[in-house]
Amino acid sequence: MHYASQMMSGILWRTRLVGRVFVIVVVAGAFCTTGMVIEGQRQKAKPPTKPKLATQPKPTYQYYRVGNAQDATAKPVAGYALMGGGEDLDEAFKWLCARANGGDLLVLRATETNEYNPYIQKICHLNSVATIVIPNREAAGDPFVAQRIREAHAIFISGGDQSNYLNDWSGTPVQVELNKAIERGVPLGGTSAGLAVMGEWAYTAQGDKPTDKDLDSKRVLENPFDPRVTLVEGFLKIPILSGVITDTHFATRDRMGRLLVFLARLNAKQEKVRGIGVEQTGAVLLEPDGEATVVGHGAAYFIEPLKQAEILDTNKPLTFSNVRVQTVPPGHGFNLKSWSGDGVSHSILVKNGKIISMQNYGGIY
Repeated sequence: MHYASQMMSGILWRTRLVGRVFVIVVVAGAFCTTGMVIEGQRQKAKPPTKPKLATQPKPTYQYYRVGNAQDATAKPVAGYALMGGGEDLDEAFKWLCARANGGDLLVLRATETNEYNPYIQKICHLNSVATIVIPNREAAGDPFVAQRIREAHAIFISGGDQSNYLNDWSGTPVQVELNKAIERGVPLGGTSAGLAVMGEWAYTAQGDKPTDKDLDSKRVLENPFDPRVTLVEGFLKIPILSGVITDTHFATRDRMGRLLVFLARLNAKQEKVRGIGVEQTGAVLLEPDGEATVVGHGAAYFIEPLKQAEILDTNKPLTFSNVRVQTVPPGHGFNLKSWSGDGVSHSILVKNGKIISMQNYGGIY
């Protein structure tokens, strides 16, 4: 790797050249405006010319920032905002922002838009709000992207398609730095697809084709081993969400059935896995010690299988009994460590692919 340098108007101009270029090396102190030293040999003086720069590849990420251009020095407070999707919830964002303690909040997403910047800047008191769009593995490997995650005092993962996050961010510095941020106590939030990847286990949507509709409960209750049921472990490592899988837009999109399938599959492996379904326009604000509060306009559902599924096989409808559901409305609390809270508890079961509720009115939500 070589360098070209030149002194013009008393200012040293130094540019690194990369690639198959015969380059100029200037010995320190051996420069002037009318001559130059090439490989230590004095050459005939000639007018200075600007060196040609090697073509630099265009970054594949996009970075947008509002507020102060200089990073703040702040001490964040750990916590996790589990947002169910739909219309953005001011209360949840303000909670996440407050934990940044006036620092810098970073939004991560896979599609090109910076719509969160003005929204968050308007409702929060922060040094800056920035969005990085990371659309592929090349962008996820860029040192600048890793640096921005390292410097953030709060991180929010946008909605979209979680398969992009798993396909393009897994095994890259993005995944590494996200988990290091969690270890440092940086608060983290996610909505919709962003929430889908926050549990120890995640439904990845990697089996979906671009033209597929959302994976619906009826389909997977009939065949729990449908190839579109793709489950992975350990994308993020949030200690209090160990042994948890999440789902979003929960009642609105009738996702109880598919979450039950996920739980049946995971618990068949002798795992003790529980589920959290968050309704859209609702959020669970979770402390590292397990204390949580539901806010917004939708409930959260804390689901615990008490035994393994009785019938769990390819192309056979699911039978899965003795599942406890605790429905916690906005304004009420829940503790993940004790798996108990201030809500309504009832049992449901699945028989031959049909969900049956033990509630008096027969509803599953």
